[in-house]
Amino acid sequence: MVKSTIPLHKNELPIIGIEICPIVKPDKILQIPHRDEHFMFVVQQEGNSLWELDFREIELFGTSILYVAPGQVHRYLKHENCKGWFVFIETALIPKTYLEIYNTYLNSNQVASITRDSDLFSFIPVFDSILKNPEAPFQNNLISSLSDSLTGLIIRVFIENRHSEKIIAGQKYKTVLQFKQLIQTHYKQLKQVKEYASELHITPLYLNEVVKEITGFAASHWIQQEIIIESQRLLYYTNLDIKQIAFELGYEDYAYFSRFFKNKTGFTASQFRKRKPSFVQL
Repeated sequence: MVKSTIPLHKNELPIIGIEICPIVKPDKILQIPHRDEHFMFVVQQEGNSLWELDFREIELFGTSILYVAPGQVHRYLKHENCKGWFVFIETALIPKTYLEIYNTYLNSNQVASITRDSDLFSFIPVFDSILKNPEAPFQNNLISSLSDSLTGLIIRVFIENRHSEKIIAGQKYKTVLQFKQLIQTHYKQLKQVKEYASELHITPLYLNEVVKEITGFAASHWIQQEIIIESQRLLYYTNLDIKQIAFELGYEDYAYFSRFFKNKTGFTASQFRKRKPSFVQL
């Protein structure tokens, strides 16, 4: 079967925009690489599980959280004696401040460990119970408030894991956040640091300085990473030829794209298509 696109799961959630399910062995649908248009959180209370996220294997040991953002290609691989929950939530239900932090950690820090006495483990069952009583008074208001609380508790875990409480409050962090949001939207059209600096009304030098200070990498790294990750998704999960992928990513010069890909990954596009995914541990 020719795979020219990666399956996108849409309109799967109930009208309230959130669903909580216990962790059990997922059905065959979840074992097919796909994208979702909503967020997925794997809140694991015990056991081990293995996930594929953008052609990397990620193993969760014991109490941990993994989040998958809309558009990321993922699938379940296996689990051993797992207990916990899948939380599926529409992007519109996540407060802007929290959404910005999720986007900042995207493709770098999407897994976090949790303490066994985390408030999440007592909060989620209560929230799940409330979701199962749709006719109760003020149900929509309550769900909205609890959604904010749930995503806030999860964000707190990630911030505490990364010791980034002070960083996220500063203006430099906000500049980096705006930059990364622009990349996610415009990486097919804008390829140069100076183009993003112009969009942000700052100089390329200043953009490079703040991005490296906050993230440890130059601005060009994040532009190139977005392009490389999407090209790897298309190589790994579709049968589009390399010329088609280059065009899809905004490159009219197929040879230039091929040189760029090999320079950044160490593999030709054809070699990457044949190789096994890397293994990432928590």
